[in-house]
Amino acid sequence: MTITVHSSIPGSSGYLEIYPERKVSLFRNPYIIALTSVASIGGLLFGYDTGVISGALLYIKDDFESVRRSHFLQETIVSMAVAGAIVGAATGGWINDAYGRKRATIIADVIFTLGAIVMAAAPDPYILILGRVLVGLGVGIASVTAPVYIAESSPSEIRGALVSTNVLMITGGQFLSYVINLAFTQVPGTWRWMLGVSGVPAVVQFFLMLLLPESPRWLFLKNREEEAVAVLAKIYDFARLEDEVALIANQAEEDRQKRDDIRYWDVFKSKEIRLAFLAGGGLQAFQQFTGINTVMYYSPMIVQMAGFQSNELALLLSLIVAGMNAAGTMLGIYLIDHAGRKKLALCSLGGVIASLIILALSFLTQSSSNDWYGWLAVFGLALYIAFFSPGMGTVPWTVNSEIYPEEYRGICGGMSATVNWVSNLIVAQSFLSVAAAVGAGPTFLIIAVIAVFAFLFVAVYLPETKGLTFNEVELIWKERAWGKNPDAQALLERRNQS
Repeated sequence: MTITVHSSIPGSSGYLEIYPERKVSLFRNPYIIALTSVASIGGLLFGYDTGVISGALLYIKDDFESVRRSHFLQETIVSMAVAGAIVGAATGGWINDAYGRKRATIIADVIFTLGAIVMAAAPDPYILILGRVLVGLGVGIASVTAPVYIAESSPSEIRGALVSTNVLMITGGQFLSYVINLAFTQVPGTWRWMLGVSGVPAVVQFFLMLLLPESPRWLFLKNREEEAVAVLAKIYDFARLEDEVALIANQAEEDRQKRDDIRYWDVFKSKEIRLAFLAGGGLQAFQQFTGINTVMYYSPMIVQMAGFQSNELALLLSLIVAGMNAAGTMLGIYLIDHAGRKKLALCSLGGVIASLIILALSFLTQSSSNDWYGWLAVFGLALYIAFFSPGMGTVPWTVNSEIYPEEYRGICGGMSATVNWVSNLIVAQSFLSVAAAVGAGPTFLIIAVIAVFAFLFVAVYLPETKGLTFNEVELIWKERAWGKNPDAQALLERRNQS
């Protein structure tokens, strides 16, 4: 059955055809797997850098007395990578739009590799911080580029799962970082090896990206139609290729007519783009303020706060938590295109609130003569990850890769990723100090309250984008911005019926 929805796309026949029964099998197209896998190495870099510092910091403190004596310097070593990522994400959107997703990825790999070398060779904490900034720049650019590249090369039916593969690589990188941390605990140079080997996947991605094409949507936008069609021919079968080429070509032409040079301020001049950015940026902020990188940056220290003093045991317990994070993300990849983005985020946040309360209680009872509170804290950490990773771990990145029109996708993706990294910086730079000032228990209660606000935000503001094409998502924002829209109403009616 073919369902038609009236469309306002210039140059089209006046109707956008929707095929609800058409499915794309990921496993029947190795080309899609190759594109996604190589682009997702950027997520691996993101995750590894996030996780490795938590274990390396335990040994950096042993080598540098100034670090051991200062909570502020410890937080700075962690958070300067985030500061670099803020700059990388802020410029990454422009790099993506100006030079393409492929070149942006290659630039990120070069910067990240340089940062890994500087960190491994750092003679003092300040050179180490410089290396962290460079690594952050690379991660920031990659965090913008990978989801957009994957989304623009994906059929809409499996776009959520494919973009979530990047999140799986983030959590897989975090898990790998704990494995590497454990492997080097008894090796001379400990933290130098932990930080230095992060350059290896960046080098691998650099060479593999040279073999891959540019995003077909970006190619159309730059009037390189023949190259774009050649890429699309490897993604879609012949029966669907003509429809997809016509749809993307029409959208690209519309985008070129709308704006030749998009600036940051233009995002806030357009009501529908402003609403879309509020949804995307709000999700990214709440992802961080609900505590995920409090857990990932400082989980070994949290475990030690709970009473497990051994560095090796703290790393081992944190490895289990990181493994659950990766497993939960795999579940999220399945659920995001079945349950939908909104429902998945709401269920995730409900569990996050409960687990943060358990964590808070475990530390508030720490003065007890019994040692059960330590295991309660570990249980709370594991439960937190089990609920966070399938939903709030995957949904913000997926939503931000699909809610913006083509001409705004790079710049809005960069801005929303910048929101993520700024929020990340605030969390990373403040957690140890706040926990020292008010206690770990009250700190986790504060995060639980923030998670309640996140739940309300998703329930009230986030639209469901499961299975929609980029053009259909635009109709939703036009409906919200300007009221009654025949195209959007027809789309919503179709969704309600299905």
